[in-house]
Amino acid sequence: MASGKRNDPAMLAASAGRYREYAPPPALRRHFSRLWSHTLRNGPPAKVAIVPDGYCDLLWIDGRLVIAGPDRTAAFPIIKPGTTVIGARFAPGAAASWLKTPLSALVGLSVPLADIGRKDTAEFEARLGDCPDPSAVVALFGRMLEEAARDEEMPAQDATVIFAAVNNGRPLSRLLDISERQLRRRCHHHFGYGAKTLERIRRFQRFLDLCRRSGTTPLACLALEAGFADQAHMTREVGELSTLTPAAILGQLGMRKTPG
Repeated sequence: MASGKRNDPAMLAASAGRYREYAPPPALRRHFSRLWSHTLRNGPPAKVAIVPDGYCDLLWIDGRLVIAGPDRTAAFPIIKPGTTVIGARFAPGAAASWLKTPLSALVGLSVPLADIGRKDTAEFEARLGDCPDPSAVVALFGRMLEEAARDEEMPAQDATVIFAAVNNGRPLSRLLDISERQLRRRCHHHFGYGAKTLERIRRFQRFLDLCRRSGTTPLACLALEAGFADQAHMTREVGELSTLTPAAILGQLGMRKTPG
């Protein structure tokens, strides 16, 4: 997607409209971590930040199926106010197999699914385009993914192990009996980048989760709990990954309520 270049402060996508997540049905749980929908508010266009999370998503937006590849830093797509985006977040290790494409080729990109060569894309887009409202699209989207999943291989188990270890802050060297070169190659194939970059991104996501649950917790405490060396380390990495300060993110996501 094209990126905006306005200098006004960014708003995290989770704060820009109505975002909902759904657990995938049993037939999809090995292939997708979450199904979701996001409706942006009507009104003046806002600068929306899509921050990196280590995942790859399949989107239904503006009448097309699009693959949103993994990001290294925040993206600022131009999306019309009032737009509803339907999405499916690939499970770790599933996207490269499903798309027959290493995720290193999709980093920072949004690519029409048809360009990747899925033969069922035109049929799926036509069926989704005939849906009368967003709720019907969400239901049909899930059913179509179940149909497609019947012919898909199971996700790579090593990718699942790598992601789980990184997500929980555990050292990979104790879990996988492979060389650094093999680990790097597998990470680039399944996640788009190396293990160190994935670790940075998942630590940043832990910080976001803590912000959502936080009311008055000091930022220094959030930094340590998320796994940063200290508050300065957190401020630097959060800024590099999102362009926002930790305080700004806490203000957008935190449980503290302002009058009115």
